[in-house]
This record gives sequence, structure tokens and C-alpha cells, in this order.
Amino acid sequence: MHAITYDTAAGFPGRCDVVQQFQGQAMWLFAGLGNPGERYAGNRHNIGFMALDAIAGASRAPVWRSRFQALASEAMIGNVRVILMKPVTFMNESGRAIGEVARFYRIEPANVVVFHDELDLPPASVRVKTGGGNAGHNGLRSASAVIGNDYVRVRLGIGHPGEKARVHTYVLSDFAKAEQPWVEDMCQAVADQAALLMSGDHAGFQGRIKAGMMAKGHSPKDTSDAKRIGDADKTS
Repeated sequence: MHAITYDTAAGFPGRCDVVQQFQGQAMWLFAGLGNPGERYAGNRHNIGFMALDAIAGASRAPVWRSRFQALASEAMIGNVRVILMKPVTFMNESGRAIGEVARFYRIEPANVVVFHDELDLPPASVRVKTGGGNAGHNGLRSASAVIGNDYVRVRLGIGHPGEKARVHTYVLSDFAKAEQPWVEDMCQAVADQAALLMSGDHAGFQGRIKAGMMAKGHSPKDTSDAKRIGDADKTS
């Protein structure tokens, strides 16, 4: 077991010459993407923050504190210590905060997991990938510019409004009341299965979430559902 130093004032692990955990497990970083403040709290673009809140709750993490240009906490998930963070830099500059944490704790990109909204997936669906393109997502673009492209992305499906011109309004609008049950259940499922991300069992992570969502009556929604909700946003 490697010794771990702590910043007791902030309640966080401090940097060690070797940042490792029990049984040689390296520290991980879970970052949710979103925009800070009450104005954006319920937006579809903030589902990454919602997932991090669920993970923090499930792992009984300490209260969020301002650090690293983010709201940050830490948790034990399985036998691995994980830094949890929600950047307060706004979406387009998320990489600044993620990079600061990764550098401080010497966390390799392979041990960074970014949770974000995904227009190209139906609502209530989850996919995981490592590396690849950013599909126009400014938060991912910012992260890749700072830490490189080889981090893990948990893509949280929110659906597409149907027209490119309506994307901006769609992602910066709150989830509709009818969407809240699947949003909450999906974020909780992500939290319940988070340990699988660190074991590399991405297929198991996706499969268990899908099974759990279907058991609760949430099958991935048809893209026409997202378009219908986008229409409602447009006229409201």
C-alpha cells in the first residue's frame, strides 16, 4: 500500500511522488461537463453534472468544494480513489479545469473519464468510447486540447432536435417534466455501475445500464421523441 498525503483543510488527497492506491491501483478522475450556476442546472447540456452528482451521492463523497477551477470532491469507488469534478469554467473551457487536476495528481488520460451529453444517441441510452472524434462538442474539444484525446468518454444520450439550427436552443433548455424520470434513473444507473469503467468493462457497464433502464420501463427513445420535445421547446 502506498502512503497518501491529504490536504486536510480542503478534504482532498494531496499530491504524492507516486499517486497510487490500494493494491497498486492508480488514482482516477471523473469529470462531468456542464455550465455552472442555477440558470443552467436543469439544461440538457448539463447531464454530465447530473451524472457526477449521482456518483457523488452513491459513493457518499464529501460535499463539493471549490478547487481546481471546479467544484470537486473525492470518493472511494470499489477499491479505487477517484477525484470527482464539475468544472466552473463554462463548457467551452472545461479542459482548463480537467488539465489542472490531471497535472496535479499526475493522472494519465487513460484514467480520466468524462461524462457528457450526446446529441447523436437516443435519449435514455449510454455508450462508452475511448478517444475518437469530438463530434462538435466544445467541452470535449477543450479537454482534448489540454490532455490529449486518449481519455474515456461516457456519452449520455439526449437525442437530437432534428435540425442543426435548433441544437443550441435544445441543449441549453431544461429537460421536460416528462423526461425527468429517465434522466434521474439513467444518472443513478451510471453511478451504480461506475466501478466497471475503471476495470475496463465498458460493454458490461453499457449492458447493465440498458438492462436496468428497461426494467424501469425506459427503453432508448426514438429520435422523433427528441424532435417532438425540441418542437415544444421552440414554441414555449
